[in-house]
Amino acid sequence: MNILGTTLGRYLTWRFLKTIAAVFAAIVGTVYVFDLVELLRRSNGMEGASPGYIAYLALLRTPTVAEQILPFCVLFGTMAAFIDLTRKLELIVARSAGISVWQFLLPPVAIALTVGILSVTAFNPLSAAMKQRADVIEAKLFGRAGSALGDGSLWIRESGIDGEAILRAESALDAGTHLKSVIAYVYEPDGKFEERIQAASATLLQGVWKLQDAEVSAPGEDPHKVGIYLLATDISSSDLSESFLTPDSVPFWALRRMRDEAAVAGLDPNGLDLQFQTLLARPLMLVAMVLIAAAFSLRFFRFGGIGRMVGGGIAAGFVLYLLTKMVSDFGEAGILSASVAAWSPAVVGSMLGGLALLNQEDG
Repeated sequence: MNILGTTLGRYLTWRFLKTIAAVFAAIVGTVYVFDLVELLRRSNGMEGASPGYIAYLALLRTPTVAEQILPFCVLFGTMAAFIDLTRKLELIVARSAGISVWQFLLPPVAIALTVGILSVTAFNPLSAAMKQRADVIEAKLFGRAGSALGDGSLWIRESGIDGEAILRAESALDAGTHLKSVIAYVYEPDGKFEERIQAASATLLQGVWKLQDAEVSAPGEDPHKVGIYLLATDISSSDLSESFLTPDSVPFWALRRMRDEAAVAGLDPNGLDLQFQTLLARPLMLVAMVLIAAAFSLRFFRFGGIGRMVGGGIAAGFVLYLLTKMVSDFGEAGILSASVAAWSPAVVGSMLGGLALLNQEDG
């Protein structure tokens, strides 16, 4: 590369990096403010929920959201940079000097790849650690509702020396070791239903659940109340702690280990596997956003319709996001493999963006 090419490459790299960073900071700042307002509303009047503490909680929650909106920041930042460079005739001069669109796409593509790799290997572990801390604080302040069913209840299936049991709780604290409003369905070792226990709370002790203020109902018997009911279990507090970790709160470097451990333990590893593959595909997803931004932000200077083309780029980004969410749901449900669900939106987005550019520039 000659001196002009090197200088131009550095200049374009700085312009794209600065614009993407500015868009990222603006969007993340807005997200933080809205989240802070919502948390202040939820915690109004709660003991120990000072404004400073709530601001700290909102700060811990923000990096996880920042990871989710990063592709849009790259999309909007790249579009803004292209528009500004063309508005100031800088790209027009570069094109007149014989520099093709593929050459001045190298800086934003390189930035997207670099940002994607750093976000996975460095930012994600920090984000996951902050998310874990935020989950602990939220559990103490608001309680932890389950997510296995749409009604928000928490369901735990476990076994003990007396047989299997299924516990349903309205909420949980302390990483699931303390449950509130509990109903337990107890089965004999041969699978026959034995009894139903309804209790105000349940606490996990060594090898046993301690249900307090319990009412026991068995087939053919009248319900009767007991002060404390002990239910044998083979679940430990560490098992519950890991089961309460959502995939986005597991660091990238620990995802494969936890996925393998979940599979060995007989738990569903789809969520962890999907998260791992999604993180691996993130650099390519950011490249797809750059190509889509270029396809929509370079055409209107020749054909007119600035607002229409910018709106089309934003719409294309959101369509890609919806496609990502849809196939992710399929992957989490086991309908699609985790690798297909994670990589297909990035691959399709890159191909469509590249084809659009080929049609515009070389077609």
